[in-house]
Amino acid sequence: MSEFVRSAIHHRIGVITLDRPKALNSLSLDMVRELIRVLLAWRDDDAIEAVMINSSSDKAFCAGGDIRFFYRVGQQPPQHGSLLIEDFFTEEYSLNYLIHHYPKPYIAFMDGIVMGGGMGISQCFSAGRMRIVTERTKMAMPEVNIGLFPDIGAGFFLSRCPGQIGAYLALTGQTIGAADALYAGLADIFIPSGELPNLKSTLLSSPVTNVLHTVRRFAEQIAVPDNGFLARERAKIDQHFNHGSATAIQGALAEDTDAFSQETLSAMQKRSPLMMCVALEQIRRAANMTIGECLRMERSMMRHCFEGSEALEGIRAAVIDKDQSPKWKPASLAEVTPEMVAKFFIPAWPDYIHPLRIWL
Repeated sequence: MSEFVRSAIHHRIGVITLDRPKALNSLSLDMVRELIRVLLAWRDDDAIEAVMINSSSDKAFCAGGDIRFFYRVGQQPPQHGSLLIEDFFTEEYSLNYLIHHYPKPYIAFMDGIVMGGGMGISQCFSAGRMRIVTERTKMAMPEVNIGLFPDIGAGFFLSRCPGQIGAYLALTGQTIGAADALYAGLADIFIPSGELPNLKSTLLSSPVTNVLHTVRRFAEQIAVPDNGFLARERAKIDQHFNHGSATAIQGALAEDTDAFSQETLSAMQKRSPLMMCVALEQIRRAANMTIGECLRMERSMMRHCFEGSEALEGIRAAVIDKDQSPKWKPASLAEVTPEMVAKFFIPAWPDYIHPLRIWL
């Protein structure tokens, strides 16, 4: 059980509330385990018709995995720290797979910060999904900022964004809002945050015959936000991020003098050169994979990440010392070799013993 995950049932709707506001609902191993326990119980309970997942905080739905935990256990001797990290990612990815294939309507209230692992528990791709964003939504897969890659199945959903938007989001870690999330296919409907209590009350105060239909009817009364940043810059994104390497992408951006290209170049120059190359290869490969295949690949990739020091250095600079000056190794794209990138895609386990084999 986790003190940070609350669950209840209202008129045949199971309601999950993330309740770790001081940590912006960042996911701990106990939270992941409790989410799996509840979702499995409700999946097989005929009395539950749908599931809602939301937050007790108006600041964040979920800011991702608990990276302070990753740093702390990463400093421990391998026989202690590495086992906990292994457990976390195996169980988090199992949760992601469970959500992607959940057989009942799954409604995610993506209000506030939605990053990393928060995307993993909201990006359901079953027929019954409903991903709700608000004017407070701040969405990102910012892992290249801390020496990681966009995981939790992000290879699957980012590679399916229009054009080169997925590659752009993966290599820059750019934060987007509601309009951009809708445009990129990472959200389904917009509801102003002030209307969320009314929507929840409508769903939970009395039985409804069709949960998804009720949500859509509620949203029909609300104006959809105009296209945002991604729509305005789509041509530039497709032009520059269509290249086959991070080096070529940065070269194309450097030759373009418009504000978008220069701002994007500046952002990428602060990211881990190695992990930008890894993330681009991940997105290209994932375009032809199922969600299960992506999660298997990403589980091996994450094992390789924590065999090195890039992630711990990125986390140190971002949230431990907060100097925002990571010492990346290699320090530049020019120093990244194909062999360095290829290492991340070597399966860490045979298929028959893969830690996700019972799910995928």
